[in-house]
Amino acid sequence: MPMHQVPLFPDNPTDNTLNSLLGPHLKALHPDWQAALRQPEPREALVGLNQFLKQRLLAGARIFPRRPFRALDHLTPDQVRVVILGQDPYHGPGQAQGLAFSVPDTTDCPPSLRNIFKELAQEYPGTPLRRRNDLSDWADQGVLLLNTSLTVEAHQPASHAKKGWETVTDALIACVAGTARPKVFLLWGSHAQAKRSLIEASAHGPHLVLLANHPSPLSALRPPRPFIGCNHFLQASTWLEAQGSGTLQWLSNGPVGGA
Repeated sequence: MPMHQVPLFPDNPTDNTLNSLLGPHLKALHPDWQAALRQPEPREALVGLNQFLKQRLLAGARIFPRRPFRALDHLTPDQVRVVILGQDPYHGPGQAQGLAFSVPDTTDCPPSLRNIFKELAQEYPGTPLRRRNDLSDWADQGVLLLNTSLTVEAHQPASHAKKGWETVTDALIACVAGTARPKVFLLWGSHAQAKRSLIEASAHGPHLVLLANHPSPLSALRPPRPFIGCNHFLQASTWLEAQGSGTLQWLSNGPVGGA
């Protein structure tokens, strides 16, 4: 269930640019997320990030998304059942929502998300294809769709990488891994797989780590672990059900444009 019935920073279908510094966003987080970010390293990183974002905004930069911490709005750390790690937000206007790989239903489906849906179709043959590009229904079921950098500038991929976000999101990953609830980590591509040691070192409850190439067209079919054919969605649901943590509905038949 979403943490806020009325978001403090509502999505805008015509403008998804960041329009405030991080303070109000952080204050709106659930106390468990706030506690993870009050640790010395992420706290110091957030101070630096706030200054960096202020400078870039004053310089006229367009920064996405409007809600950098939106992935955390949908669930608390102990509600997370699956973690999907992305790299940084989409850098085109109207795309990034603050949920890794997700875009509004009114936006064209990006290539990596198309491959995610292609894999879903292979794993669930004979079922209606997923029609929604917005993955908030996954988030509401306990899927943490977390990018390792939470902001980006227009048309400049990875422009906010190595500015401190990785320290912040490492703290969030460690926080989730340290909860007792069974959870699955889907690590697609070398960038996400670099977090495996952090996950293993922080793990408290039962967990399953699944590895595959990134769903990008450049790597989805390549060895050693092609994304297409990885069966991660079925494996995650089957394992969670065996752990007594329920299953997941990956395919949405809800109306396009719904929440």
